[in-house]
Amino acid sequence: MNIERLAGGLGAAEGPAFLPDGRFIFVEIWRSRVSVWTPENDVQEYAYVGGGANSVLVCSDGSLLVTQNGGIDREWRAKDQRPPSIQRVSLSGEVEVLVTEIEGIPLSAPNDLAFGADGKLYFTDPACGFSRTDPLRPGYIFSLDPDGTGRLVVEAGPTFPNGITVEADGNVVWVESLTRAVRRYHVDTSKVEDICVLEDPDAIPDGLKPATNGDLYIATVLTGGVSVVGADGTDKGLLEGFGDYVSNVQFRGSTLYVTDIGGGTGDDSAFHGSISRAELDGVTGLELFPGVIS
Repeated sequence: MNIERLAGGLGAAEGPAFLPDGRFIFVEIWRSRVSVWTPENDVQEYAYVGGGANSVLVCSDGSLLVTQNGGIDREWRAKDQRPPSIQRVSLSGEVEVLVTEIEGIPLSAPNDLAFGADGKLYFTDPACGFSRTDPLRPGYIFSLDPDGTGRLVVEAGPTFPNGITVEADGNVVWVESLTRAVRRYHVDTSKVEDICVLEDPDAIPDGLKPATNGDLYIATVLTGGVSVVGADGTDKGLLEGFGDYVSNVQFRGSTLYVTDIGGGTGDDSAFHGSISRAELDGVTGLELFPGVIS
């Protein structure tokens, strides 16, 4: 597998996606923005959202949804903090807040998001900090209906629910960083299935996406790579060499794009995050479900 480094010097790259015209976008948490990469212009600012943008998703109308963690990432604090929320970036670049609480529960630090086959937006809210020494509060899986109505889907406990994705059958899968668990929410029955627990203590799961064959490609932070897990929880190996602290993945056909937070604290004079890609032999990513929040 040949890994191509596309850009470096990034401020905690996370949550990648593709614009309708094919341009690659991602968030830089420590630059409080959505960034765009093209071969011609390298990395540029696409939209400044303030706080700490944790992941970005493209709606079917071309607007963007951003998980806004408020501007806190471990020791880092944004100079321009914003309310923890789901933000929308319009086609003209206007940033608005869609929701700051759901069913009376204030959002604490929304992390990752995905549209389901049912048109709902699903997103994680870890609530507790990533450090095991932080106070352990429950994390949640929430949803937003297309009309913006919010619902509590699952109370995940103090486990740091992190990356989230949706499989071909519409079921929702998320990972929990503090327990290394991979879990599935069955939308028809509202039951939660434990898929597996990643055995390697360095395989702290972050973002993930499914392939068309059902395998889950999970960015595992301290491995520097992407762990592959079958739909039934079978360990299918590790794709190594993508970075120092890999954070998320995105498919475009058979090409896997990977974001890397890099080292540092966010207050360094230089950032070390990166984006990379690799062509996978015989593997195609599952196309994301479309959606929009009105």
